[in-house]
Amino acid sequence: MKKTLKKVITRHLITVSAIILTAIFYGIDAAAQEQPSVKNIVIVHGALADGSGWQGVFKVLTKQGYHVTIVQNPCTSLKADVDATNFAVSKMDGPVVLVGHSWGGTVITQAGVNPKVKALVYVNAFQPELGENTVSLATSLPPKLENGLLPPDSSGNVYYDKAKFHAGFCADVSQDLADFMFASQGFIPGAAFGTPVTEVAWKMKPTFGISSYDDKSINPDITMNMYHRSKSIITRIKGSHVVFITHPKEVADVIIAASVKAGSK
Repeated sequence: MKKTLKKVITRHLITVSAIILTAIFYGIDAAAQEQPSVKNIVIVHGALADGSGWQGVFKVLTKQGYHVTIVQNPCTSLKADVDATNFAVSKMDGPVVLVGHSWGGTVITQAGVNPKVKALVYVNAFQPELGENTVSLATSLPPKLENGLLPPDSSGNVYYDKAKFHAGFCADVSQDLADFMFASQGFIPGAAFGTPVTEVAWKMKPTFGISSYDDKSINPDITMNMYHRSKSIITRIKGSHVVFITHPKEVADVIIAASVKAGSK
């Protein structure tokens, strides 16, 4: 009788323990799911391209409930691009994570002081200090041999050399896609690259930086130097300058991490 009673009590204790552990684990999982995050994402593309390359990242983020706006910034001047970015931020219904690629990093450094912006994500992007400009950063170390950015033409505009476009700008996409990207590339006045920033958002807001090992358009040592200086949370990815096209999930994961960090503030 005593042995039977002992077995019943033991089974009861095991059952109760299992229920408690299950509740704890479910509680942890629920807490993780309910962790606050910033749900509005504004993405600023770089020079010589437009926002269409961000479609893969857009799909990953929107499937997880994020509201994403991709700024079609004009790339005519720093002020014009900052104004376009602030317009997009103003249309979001709450706090924002601001993402910038390449030249777009200079743009979000200035535009990111907007009070609605709660975190910054730099993707192979320039991250200037107060008074610095894009040219000074781009030339702070020797360029890669594949880099095909041409000097300003007679009108003062900058383009990418067709002969170097695939290897230098987007080596990890197909030739067909590279051909289309070259055919649809924009241009930017060289003067825009020489415009210094007058405000620096990364000094006051959580900042994340993605640097591709195989970026040939911006020497990755340059981006890493900037990210270390700003104490950004750094992610390295095996990819080209347009890593957001070829590794959308990894890039989206960094944006999500920034959204959680911003939401916990």
